Amino acid sequence: MNEIREITTPLTDEIIQSLSCGEMVYITGKVYTARDLAHGRIMVMLDAGEAMPFEFTGNIVFYAGPSPAPPGKCCGSIGPTTAGRMDLHSPTLIAHGLKAMMGKGLRADPVRAAIRAHGGIYFAAIGGVAALMSKSIKSVEIVAFEDLGTEAVRLLEVEKFPAIVAIDSRGCCIYDR
Repeated sequence: MNEIREITTPLTDEIIQSLSCGEMVYITGKVYTARDLAHGRIMVMLDAGEAMPFEFTGNIVFYAGPSPAPPGKCCGSIGPTTAGRMDLHSPTLIAHGLKAMMGKGLRADPVRAAIRAHGGIYFAAIGGVAALMSKSIKSVEIVAFEDLGTEAVRLLEVEKFPAIVAIDSRGCCIYDR
C-alpha cells in the first residue's frame, strides 16, 4: 500500500506539479471554503476590478459549507459539495491565479483544460464522512460574505485533512480510469 503524502499550504508550483492523479494526501494549513453563492459574488468583484476576499495564490478553495459547530467544537460536520456547480466560474478564477480546488465529482472539460493550462490541481474530498472530516479542522473564521450563512467564505485551519488528487497538473483525471 502506498504511503499517504503530507502537504502543507500554501501550495507551491513545485508541490502541485509533484502530485499525481490518484495519490492520497493529507493537507495541513489554511484552506478556504466557497460555494455557489460566494463564487457568484467573487465573479462580480472580478468584473468590477475589486480586490479578492482572499489571496488565490497557493491557497485551496474547498467547495463546502460547515454545519453549525456543536458545543466545545470549532466546526460542525463538513463535507464536499458537488464541484460541477462551480464549473461555470472556475476557468475564470483559475485564469486569475486560483490553482487548487477541492470538492466531489467530475469537472467539466473547460475546467480540466484550465487546470492543465495553468498548472493547477483538483482534489476530491471524501464524501459521506463529514463528521469525521470535521476532526481535521482546528479553527474556522468567516472572511467574506457573512450574510450568506453556511455559504460564507471561511478560512479553515486544517491538520491532516484527507483528500485524493482527482485531476493533476498534467490533466490526468481519476474519473477517466
